Amino acid sequence: MSTLTKVSKRLLLGRPFRSDKLGHTLLPKRIALPVFASDAISSVAYAPQEIFLVLSVAGLSALAFTPWVAVAVAVVLAVVVAAYRQNVHAYPSGGGDYEVVTLNLGPNAGLTVGSALLVDYVLTVAVSVTAAAENIGSAVGFVDDHKVWFCVGAIVVLAAINLRGIKESGALLALPTYAFIIGVFAMLVWGFTEIFVLGEEVRSETADFGIRADDGDLTGLALVFIVARSFSSGCVALTGVETISNGVPAFRKPKSRNAATTLVMVGALSITLLLGIVVLAQEIGAKYVMDPAADLVGAPDGYQQKSMIAQIARAVFDSFPAGFYLVVMVTALILMLAANTAFNGFPVLGSVLAQDRYLPRQLHTRGDRLAFSNGILFLSVAAIVFVVAFDAQVTTLIQLYIVGVFVSFTLGQLGMVRHWSRLLRTESDPSARRRMIQSRIVNSIAFLLTGTVLVVVLATKLTSGAWIAVLAMVALFVLMKLIHRHYASVQHELELAEAEDEGVLPSRTHSIVLVSSLHMASKRALRYARATRPDVLEAITVNVDDRDTRKLVGEWEASDITVPLKVIASPYREITRPVIDYVRRVRREHPRDVVTVFIPEYVVGHWWEQILHNQSALRLKGRLLFEPGVMVTSVPWQLSSSDRRKDTKRYMAPGVTRRALGETEERR
Repeated sequence: MSTLTKVSKRLLLGRPFRSDKLGHTLLPKRIALPVFASDAISSVAYAPQEIFLVLSVAGLSALAFTPWVAVAVAVVLAVVVAAYRQNVHAYPSGGGDYEVVTLNLGPNAGLTVGSALLVDYVLTVAVSVTAAAENIGSAVGFVDDHKVWFCVGAIVVLAAINLRGIKESGALLALPTYAFIIGVFAMLVWGFTEIFVLGEEVRSETADFGIRADDGDLTGLALVFIVARSFSSGCVALTGVETISNGVPAFRKPKSRNAATTLVMVGALSITLLLGIVVLAQEIGAKYVMDPAADLVGAPDGYQQKSMIAQIARAVFDSFPAGFYLVVMVTALILMLAANTAFNGFPVLGSVLAQDRYLPRQLHTRGDRLAFSNGILFLSVAAIVFVVAFDAQVTTLIQLYIVGVFVSFTLGQLGMVRHWSRLLRTESDPSARRRMIQSRIVNSIAFLLTGTVLVVVLATKLTSGAWIAVLAMVALFVLMKLIHRHYASVQHELELAEAEDEGVLPSRTHSIVLVSSLHMASKRALRYARATRPDVLEAITVNVDDRDTRKLVGEWEASDITVPLKVIASPYREITRPVIDYVRRVRREHPRDVVTVFIPEYVVGHWWEQILHNQSALRLKGRLLFEPGVMVTSVPWQLSSSDRRKDTKRYMAPGVTRRALGETEERR
């Protein structure tokens, strides 16, 4: 790694942490709340808006259902929070629903949950940043004109923040998250005080507008479908609840208790804000429709519809403009940062799946800053793909949303019911049995509710875009099964080889040094090969040019080198095939010998020099690695241009940076 690259990495990510400093990254509750709550709490900024949006299709009279729909969403949220408290205590290792379902319903069901959550985490990032861009774009035209690039840049910045370590990213996110909570609470308290205490009239700018329904006022089954769809859209308020169960290892001790407390706090805040926004929006006559120009009756030409939060803030803080701008600003900011919840949950879940050999093992290891760097990078790339593919349109992306999270909710609660039932069969202590029965009742109710919501979501959203999320989950499920099959096949192959291996050492070692000309690189390779004390040592060269070969043979005979040089004919001027054929011939004649091929290589300092050198060596290595009983050893020779890549201050052995030993040596 060049000095410039190392400096850039340290400026971006900070100094590496030692492995024994893992406790440095663990979160206290005051930091864990904004880290894990940013998604769940920020969703109340658009969940009420989605309820109003869907009900507006049925006309003005249907808006009377908004409080009841919000109450239904709040009930489901409260039950899910109570249920996940049981998960946190029963399974504190960080696998969340994946671990619960795998242990209680089997690996295929667990993998279904894993694929659903991974897709949902990606969509959380995509929806959050696009929603933030939409809010900011309504006030800043430049952002609206370059929304895709704005979202891509936001995802890159969030990835860089999280690569620095979750404690630092949590501290950074604490201020805007708490600012949003305080700002919206202040707006609600002041709004309700004006209406119910001071008796003042607070009216939204859309209060006097009518709504043009699609087909007049709907009744009967059509109205039921619209209400059910508004309920399913409002259930986006539940996204993020499961993240705490996946992130229990990130909490300080006692981990389970701190995680359960944080979960209750998140649930209480989300329910209060959701109900408060819906009730206050209805009191001031706020409206939100899909197409303001066509659906709002009485709206002036060119009317720009504001978000639900902005409409409420404008009405409540009519005489205090700073309050309006503050609420809008913190709302846009928390929507931007809500994606951080996925940046904490996705890498942990990816690490667990990688540990179970369903994902590449690179996702299981921590980076320099003790964060799961590969998982963060993978999430960033996947979210950017969704943002670019859907042109950063939050209305389209949100149709793909929440399918995955309710798949995991439903299967997770069914797994918890199985968990308690299994424990009750062996538990004899009356007090413990009573607690288990209570927990099973809570998880059973949660299973019935979340299963019902999943059916409603699929029935109302599948044809509107949710099928893409389902297809992505199926594709990811199949991919992870194939990865697991590969790892299992490799392990089985190694176990068979170990069983067949009698531990007999090779009878001899046969070393071959490849020589193109008699220079220092070749002489170093010969000296190194001799130092390994092989039973047979020889040098070979391929005759691709008669004059060069005669010159090399003459120099070789005139030198004091005692190693014999063999010339291999190559009528078609190839290098790779004659060497491979010679090595195979040696193996056939002496099948119990180990053949070691020493290849001199130049170490260069410029990328373009690599094109001019080592091409034959790379081809040979690529072919020889597939030959059984053949070892390949590269012998480097550093050219002068490689000096620019050296660290003149100190020698950095492999792994020194990761172990943070470099700083220790420098201080000495």
